[in-house]
Amino acid sequence: MAGEPTVAEKLKSLYELQTVDSKIDEIEILKGELPIEVSDLEDEIAGLDTRVNRLKGQIEDYNKEISNHQANIKEAEALIERYNSQLDNVKNNREYDALMKELEMQNLEIQLSEKKIRGAEKERERKEETLKATEDRLAGKQKDLETKKVELEEIIKKTEKEEQALRKASEKARKGIEARLLKAYDRTRTNYRNGLAVVTVERSACGGCFNMIPPQLQLEIAMSKKIIACEHCSRILVDDSIAAEVEDRATA
Repeated sequence: MAGEPTVAEKLKSLYELQTVDSKIDEIEILKGELPIEVSDLEDEIAGLDTRVNRLKGQIEDYNKEISNHQANIKEAEALIERYNSQLDNVKNNREYDALMKELEMQNLEIQLSEKKIRGAEKERERKEETLKATEDRLAGKQKDLETKKVELEEIIKKTEKEEQALRKASEKARKGIEARLLKAYDRTRTNYRNGLAVVTVERSACGGCFNMIPPQLQLEIAMSKKIIACEHCSRILVDDSIAAEVEDRATA
């Protein structure tokens, strides 16, 4: 039965995990903001598509409204023609006044319908201008999306195999580290943009925040007898000898 890993072995496992994760981070940096930009463009395009469809629907509603008013005008004109023909055959003033009232009403109906047509046409024109601007913007965003997708696909194509291998190596390395250390490692990685949770001592300073490390603490780090974190940034500190051993193992 295998014994409990020594502190030095734990530090090697942590540094090995950090080395692999840093290489994955480098690939993510190579991709840059492209994945986010692609996602944002897709969301924006979906929104513009919805707006285009809504505007088209509104324009169609105005077309129907105009068509209905035009039909009302034709109906009123037909009635006016009929009433005018009836004027020649009126028998008394009462019939004459009734026909004149109907003629007046139909003329008012025509004027009202014409006014509503002008209003609807004005609104339709405004919606058509907005639609044109929205479609132009949509076309531009779609072009940008295609360009960003091509750029991202090229990067993914170049790095896909390496990234898959690194992610497998990261998963494998994580299995050999106790949960408590993994939790601290992950928490520290998320706290810093460069993702460094395990660093070496460089020129008597922390390799993460570059604050000076007291000589006595440097000696304890070199002995690898206990896990020591930087008092300033909480990154785990390892000796150069551990880093060198991990790197030698990686190139072997």
